[in-house]
Amino acid sequence: MKAFWILATIASLSGVTASCTQNNKDASQAQVQNQKPAVAVDVAIASLELLEEENEYTGTTAPIREVSVRSRLEGRLLDLNVDVGDRVATGQPIAQLDDAVLSATVLQAEAEVAARESEVSQATAAVGNARAQVERARVQYQQAQANAQRFTQLAKEGAVSPQTAENAVTEAKAAEQSLRSAEQQVSLQQQTVSASSQRVLAQEAIKLREQERQSYTTITSPINGIVLERVSEIGNLLFAGNEVVKLGDFSQVKVIVLISELEISKIRVNQSVDVRFDTFPDQKFTGTVRRISPVADPVARLIPVEVIVPNRDGKLGSGQLARVQFAGKQERQIAIAETALEVAGRPTQAPKDTNIQAKSKTDTKSSPNASDKGKPKTGTVFVITGDQKDPKVLARKVTLGDRRDGKVVILSGLQVGDRIVVRSGGKLQDGDSVKLSVLSR
Repeated sequence: MKAFWILATIASLSGVTASCTQNNKDASQAQVQNQKPAVAVDVAIASLELLEEENEYTGTTAPIREVSVRSRLEGRLLDLNVDVGDRVATGQPIAQLDDAVLSATVLQAEAEVAARESEVSQATAAVGNARAQVERARVQYQQAQANAQRFTQLAKEGAVSPQTAENAVTEAKAAEQSLRSAEQQVSLQQQTVSASSQRVLAQEAIKLREQERQSYTTITSPINGIVLERVSEIGNLLFAGNEVVKLGDFSQVKVIVLISELEISKIRVNQSVDVRFDTFPDQKFTGTVRRISPVADPVARLIPVEVIVPNRDGKLGSGQLARVQFAGKQERQIAIAETALEVAGRPTQAPKDTNIQAKSKTDTKSSPNASDKGKPKTGTVFVITGDQKDPKVLARKVTLGDRRDGKVVILSGLQVGDRIVVRSGGKLQDGDSVKLSVLSR
């Protein structure tokens, strides 16, 4: 019996000793953990960013419009006083044709006008003479009528013979007829004046026409622009419609770029675009989409898009290389560096077979997010918590979105302003104390 109690005592002491040993071990581990040195980390702030792929398209500048200045009549080119690159204003004389023949024609037309005006003067004088004749005939008629009335009365009284009275009445009727004839002559002369005046107007129209044709011998600029090309030279015989020079209007320049039919849905008329020129590498221009062609290249499947760029300073010319970027419509989202996911251990990608990889490489060119296929949609990041004197890290699960240029969109799990670890000097665990580097934000 005594031996039994001795064995029980020994077993009890062994249990107590084992328990004490385990408690000492746990305490030692906790003490070691508490004494773990703070890990140096780089910290960034989660913020809203716009992750978009700006495809750059190249084109060549051209004037907003080109005008071909042509001769409007036949003649020899006597002078061409502009050269390629010269600036011209609207109405400025730029060339001169031989006008000897047209000058003679104008003089002839002026002489014809003078002759017609002389006819009008003669007809007008004839009208005056006819009116004077009317007045004389009217006086004679009035006198003859008075005589006829007097002799008729005297014949009734028997003072004169009836034959004398009848002669007086006949003379009155003849005077009346002469008056009516004179009045008709006035009307005819007035019609002659009107016809002569019309001939004067017609001849003046001919003179103006010839003068206008003579003015065509001086070729003027129809626009404000720059001479692009001298098509003809001094001494050439020009016919109506022959080209003399080409002018370009550079108040604006246009750039035509070819867009893939996969991207054309992102472009609209009147959309603002960024344009850069190698000639001015430090300056950015803003253009506007003016026209989207309804016809695409049947082989390359590329659609011409015309972009208009203002040229207020006149810096831009023709034939310059332009680089056009169309900004897509996207919302700003929380984005962080992909290195923040690597701090907690790089996410494992799903296995891919060879066919999927080959297809992925092909689709990457047509879809900006094709490289995201197969990548994990969730991850873990470490968020800084605690005060500034004793910062700690907290592991947080996040949902991932698009990736581009070393950044990844966070769909959920983070708020704007959260401070996250993007690089770490050692392996981190939830609750570890950290030390922020000088590069931290």
